[in-house]
Amino acid sequence: MKIYTRTGDEGQTSVIGARVRKDDLRVEAYGTIDELNSFVGQAISVLAKDTAVDWTDLLEHLTLVQHELFDCGSDLCYASPDPEKMKVTAEMTARLEGWIDAYDAQTPPIEKFILPGGSEPASLLHVCRTVCRRAERIVVSLAAEQPCPDEPRKYLNRLSDFFFAAARAANARLGLTDAEYERSAKVFRRR
Repeated sequence: MKIYTRTGDEGQTSVIGARVRKDDLRVEAYGTIDELNSFVGQAISVLAKDTAVDWTDLLEHLTLVQHELFDCGSDLCYASPDPEKMKVTAEMTARLEGWIDAYDAQTPPIEKFILPGGSEPASLLHVCRTVCRRAERIVVSLAAEQPCPDEPRKYLNRLSDFFFAAARAANARLGLTDAEYERSAKVFRRR
């Protein structure tokens, strides 16, 4: 099998049920999710090399997230989504909430916005968070213009929160304090 097909040379590609321009919002949405998945892979690579800290839980969670990001992309590539064929579920989003709570419990309370960074793992997880937010914004735009399943949008919304909590937990595990944004008002409260 050849990797190249030449079918996209004129700026079009196939989604399930249609041929569209490569800059179609549907293609932009699942393309951005693919970009996010690459950054998650980079975070996994960095964490896997660090043997000074036990990253087992985070590595397992991030690996599962990679598979679920493929599910999101799969659901979004239908020109006319078929509810029977959708892979992303409300249970996947609920599981993220449990992970968020667990990682949040490992961190000191925050009241203000924080600057992305600290450790290399936290920095990469913040990159994942921001790319995830962009993917979510594109899915919102897609849903305003074309048929689009709801669950991938909800999943991406929660996933960005997961990356935030995981980034903070990574810094905490490494003994680093998150840097607060100096001019931030108090915006966070522990529930």
